[in-house]
Amino acid sequence: MSDLDVRIVRLEPMRVASVRAMGMNPENDAWEQLRAWAEPKGLFGDFEKYPVYGFNNPSPTKDKPEYGYEFWLQVGPEVQSEGEVEVKEVPGGLYAVTSCKIFGDPQGSILDVWKRLLAWVEDSEYSWRHVHELEKPHDPLAPEEELVLDLYLPIEE
Repeated sequence: MSDLDVRIVRLEPMRVASVRAMGMNPENDAWEQLRAWAEPKGLFGDFEKYPVYGFNNPSPTKDKPEYGYEFWLQVGPEVQSEGEVEVKEVPGGLYAVTSCKIFGDPQGSILDVWKRLLAWVEDSEYSWRHVHELEKPHDPLAPEEELVLDLYLPIEE
């Protein structure tokens, strides 16, 4: 196995408000869309109560470098879809989780850490469950150069 610090986490099913942006760097656009919707509703800032997850949707390819990024904000049953914000029911499941800094991580780039996490799963008793991988920021309001993410790779036994 690798020297990657990996823990196994079970996410319970959750209800999320979802936003998505497309472009060459859509993360910031999707983030601002989520913030603009959630902040006035009091759903933004308490990231223990309302955790945030993100993922590429769709991922970039060699032929198409433009890609999408989707953010999920966990919400309660009182929240409804509105405009570009879609409320979804997301099934839970098992995940192999590790952490990395967006910039300057000694483990390498975020893509390197994703590859190492997948290799860890392939060498373990688990197998990759082909649903959305997730990225969960430790502090979503941290400056980009200090941003640390938990990478959630879906697995099954």
